Amino acid sequence: MARKQRIEYAGALYHVISRGNYRKELFVDGGSGKAFEKCLFEAVERCGWKLHAYVIMSNHYHLAVETPEPNLVVGMKWLQSTFAIRFNRFRNERGHVFQGRYKSILIGSDRSLLGLADYIHLNPVRAGICSMSELTGYGLSSYPKFFKRTLREGLCRGDFLSILGEADTLSGMRRYAEHLKLCEEADPGRREALEKQYGRG
Repeated sequence: MARKQRIEYAGALYHVISRGNYRKELFVDGGSGKAFEKCLFEAVERCGWKLHAYVIMSNHYHLAVETPEPNLVVGMKWLQSTFAIRFNRFRNERGHVFQGRYKSILIGSDRSLLGLADYIHLNPVRAGICSMSELTGYGLSSYPKFFKRTLREGLCRGDFLSILGEADTLSGMRRYAEHLKLCEEADPGRREALEKQYGRG
């Protein structure tokens, strides 16, 4: 059966997900997470992508990536094959590094972009790896990078901040951090207190 062709067009926004082969913990040992992050930014630069959010977990990763040119397939092929070659060479291994095809889900409206950025950034918290207060210390994510005065080439926080009515500034990121706390708070009483504290009503 033929593979379903991926939809590509200029300005498309995707949620990209891929897992390690056999769900193995691909990004844990030997700096492999940092190596993948480096490879990701190389792909972003090569392809001219806008990276709205990303997180690298132990056995999978999530990207919110916009393609000003219709080049998702070419870029993802380069990213995954280049990392696989480097990973196997370092480990002196052979074979597939990733599990099957990566998923690429088209994102429709700007409201969905905010929800996607929230979902990606909250992954380490929801996986029990860190707490909300520790999230800026989770290095394999765009979240702590967005609190820097100078962003890496290709990283883009302005679009999801604008959905919240915030400027593309450190102050805007602090308000986004408050928004994330509200998203994650399950206790209705605590949520109400946070809403009053942050003035969101």
